[in-house]
Amino acid sequence: MTLLDSIRSPQDLKRLSHAQTVQLAAEIRRFLVAEVAKTGGHLGPNLGVVELTLAMHRVFDSPKDPFVFDTGHQSYVHKLVTGRQDFSHLRERGGLAGYPQRSESEHDIVESSHASSSLSWADGISRGFQLNGQSHRTVVAVVGDGALTGGMTWEALNNISHDNDRRLIIIVNDNGRSYGATIGGMARFLSTVRTRREYRRLHEKSQAAADRFGTPGRAVYRGLRGGMRGFLARLTDNEALYSNLDIKYVGPVDGHDQQAMEEALRQARDYGTPVLVHAITEKGHGFEPALRDQADQFHAVGKIDPTTGEPLETSSAQGWTSVFADELADLGDRHPKLVAITAAMLRPTGLHRFQERHPDRVFDVGIAEQHAVTSAAGLAYAGLHPVVALYATFVNRAFDQVLMDVALHKAGVTFVLDRAGVTGPDGPSHHGMWDLALLQVVPGIRIAAPRDAGTLREELGEAVLVDDGPTVLRFPRGSVAADVPALERLADGVDVLHQPGEGSRDVLLVAVGSMAGMALEAAALLEAQGIGATVVDPRWVVPIATSLVELSREHRLVVTIEDGVRVGGIGTRLRQDLRAAGVDTGVNELGLPDEFLDHASRGEILQDAGLTAQTVARDIIDQVIGTKLPQARPVREDQRHG
Repeated sequence: MTLLDSIRSPQDLKRLSHAQTVQLAAEIRRFLVAEVAKTGGHLGPNLGVVELTLAMHRVFDSPKDPFVFDTGHQSYVHKLVTGRQDFSHLRERGGLAGYPQRSESEHDIVESSHASSSLSWADGISRGFQLNGQSHRTVVAVVGDGALTGGMTWEALNNISHDNDRRLIIIVNDNGRSYGATIGGMARFLSTVRTRREYRRLHEKSQAAADRFGTPGRAVYRGLRGGMRGFLARLTDNEALYSNLDIKYVGPVDGHDQQAMEEALRQARDYGTPVLVHAITEKGHGFEPALRDQADQFHAVGKIDPTTGEPLETSSAQGWTSVFADELADLGDRHPKLVAITAAMLRPTGLHRFQERHPDRVFDVGIAEQHAVTSAAGLAYAGLHPVVALYATFVNRAFDQVLMDVALHKAGVTFVLDRAGVTGPDGPSHHGMWDLALLQVVPGIRIAAPRDAGTLREELGEAVLVDDGPTVLRFPRGSVAADVPALERLADGVDVLHQPGEGSRDVLLVAVGSMAGMALEAAALLEAQGIGATVVDPRWVVPIATSLVELSREHRLVVTIEDGVRVGGIGTRLRQDLRAAGVDTGVNELGLPDEFLDHASRGEILQDAGLTAQTVARDIIDQVIGTKLPQARPVREDQRHG
């Protein structure tokens, strides 16, 4: 039985000696490497916060003292010491979530994986405790240096410092990275703290001197270190950043020195006012393959060899992100006015390839989507064409800027939304399922949804030529399916993918983007039952093409299929346009429910939503024979094919 096996709650940690805690940290790292290697997950960030998390639970009393993890992907250690040690189905249906989840444990508070919100949560919780007569409770927020590039953290700090008599601890987990290296002036400041020679020299010399006196000398060193920390911070000017915020500063602290980390947190706790603890950590700490990974230090991995770190699953199929990355780089060669912007996700969105060829035309603004979008409007005003590449879930954060800064000013900005629709194992706040409903209300916007690699390249090329308003290109996570050829392209750009054989034009299937393959499967099942189906890909789903209105008039039933929420989706917009044109054909709008969808595979989630060829075909059969609403119209002579 390992020491980790004996830990069932944070109370068990408090009984451990220092030596046992160090042993436990080593066991946790071995556990994380072995278990995450089997399922995939956020390995590097969690290897970097082992001692920090143990110190939190040994100094504070969760859940009485609530812990708020910014983003939450670094919460695996927290899960392990709060009674959740079955990682066999991590990020799979029925298994542990990859982020904090209240339904799992009373120790989990904030579930959202969107960065830079933790300090606002902590501000609100601590104010609530104060008003409710629970001022003895301490709120602990863990925020990475990457999240400090987001504006919300500074809005929260401004408010926390205005009312600074609350028990609130902010731990800055400073590893110099978000996905990749953290960028911007904040990153440069923290980097000088991490690397300042005066700090390192004083730290190393004092520790070396203490070591010469053996165990007694090391004990004295540890005792003095807490008191010296403030002196060292002032000497190296680390407090300059926070001097005007009236928040006490403790650090920098070696986040992998268990005893030093605990002493810093006790010191912060005993102040009884807001305190910022600056912990220097190393992403991937203790696992050499992660440390050698220059791209992101194993930020998120698939299934890997636990010894070498080499991936166990490889695919020859090209991914959507890769297709976009190559095409944008090629477009950059041909269009000197093309520039690219991302929000701390250069490599995950594929912009690193554009950067390799055009390094002066890429701007990584940090975790600052709102700034990215408005800056893009400014670039457009200056005569350039910006391409803003984001995960679809993160465009939610910048809706006002898309509406009021880009669209209102008719700025030629292209938004490329990766991981649109259902993403799967990362849970509710990572699904990119709201983009179509949100963005189609923006006046003048044009939204494209490619069905394959060929249409992605084609639609991206069309988008970057639009200079009088925003354009959007959205595609899902994963590998691109084989190209789906069109039988015909209509005058307004709609692709006809399938037409019925002899018989009635019964059903028009309108497939949004990657749903085209499933729509074709459903059409084949319908035709086996004698129901004629036309399948079209609008390519540009907003605004609604005129030909879709006319095709709808010619069919008995229209079925739209999209991987966004049904409420306010493309089907809703088509139905409204049909009614405005006097077309009374029934419309069945298929998509995702307006619910927060738990982590599961993409296939499982689509099946739950009824987005499979079998379910779609079965429902259409019922609608055609009149046993389910909306019913198909009776056959008219002008709807006969041939």
